[in-house]
Amino acid sequence: MLGSCDEPLCSAYDLTMFDLDGVVYISGHAVPGAPEAIAAVRDSGARVAFITNNASRPPEAVAENLVRLGVQAWEDDIVTSAQAAARVLAAKLPPESPVLMVGAEGLARALVEEALVPVRDSRDADEVRAVVTGYGPDVIWRDVMKAAVLIRGGLWWVASNTDLTLPTSFGVAPGHGAMVRMLEQFSGVAPEVAGKPARPLFEETLRRVGGQRPLMVGDRLDTDIEGAHNAGVDSLLVMTGVTGLPELVSATPEQRPTYLSTGLTGLLRPHPEVSLEDGSASVGGWSARVNDGRVAVAGAGSPDAWWRAVASVAWTHLDETGSVADHADLVPPEAGPGSPRH
Repeated sequence: MLGSCDEPLCSAYDLTMFDLDGVVYISGHAVPGAPEAIAAVRDSGARVAFITNNASRPPEAVAENLVRLGVQAWEDDIVTSAQAAARVLAAKLPPESPVLMVGAEGLARALVEEALVPVRDSRDADEVRAVVTGYGPDVIWRDVMKAAVLIRGGLWWVASNTDLTLPTSFGVAPGHGAMVRMLEQFSGVAPEVAGKPARPLFEETLRRVGGQRPLMVGDRLDTDIEGAHNAGVDSLLVMTGVTGLPELVSATPEQRPTYLSTGLTGLLRPHPEVSLEDGSASVGGWSARVNDGRVAVAGAGSPDAWWRAVASVAWTHLDETGSVADHADLVPPEAGPGSPRH
């Protein structure tokens, strides 16, 4: 169930880790209010990190894009799944080990920084010690085929991430996870994964940025929130990205956030406890309950409190009955800038 906090989250946690797409920006534009909220987190004294499963771009390119959008960011604030994958490899391979790389420049740079040698052309891959894969828009099919043969032959394989989709200017497209599934099906081998929801990206962020009490902020239940669970880290789900009512009310325990907010302003406020009593969830003037399998909400209050009441009663119903509560009639209240997209 949802947690509570008597002080603003930015004061209770000394490191805030932000996912990017759907949290900080959407379709190349900053989420309304995001730059100001992130600046306020910095002003509170908390460390800030931006962590991403996208392995294609080096950290400085990510930071430059954030600055262009009005977000305070420096190269050292950025941690990518490419860096996490390179760290996983370097922990087991001797320095200067050649690694067949199927990916883009961000992955190559990360390997070099860990004293590994990226082998970009599969025709030069006879002596490689491992295979690493990541998203790359210009990946050559010949290199994918050679990697597949090596993996099936027993060579160690590290994947930057397993995201099935990737947002592009022309629509939602197959992500690196689609290639991972293809390689798994062909080889019968599962990779060691570096990005969310696996632990290495979180561990790499703590190593690079520091902090004793981190908080993960994300919009995806299956990567950001489940990853926080796997890493033993508290999380804040914001409703500005891909998660909507259908996904929220059906979330299983490992994909439920510690906190819930319509947007990043939830970092700047306390989170009152949700009262669960006699089948009703009450918080901030709202009361939600499930009647005949259907969620009903009464009262008035902030949009954040509405979402917390609905999530709490829906999760209780799911745990007790094994069925998802009917939420078709629910209409979330407007939340202003950075409001939910669903």
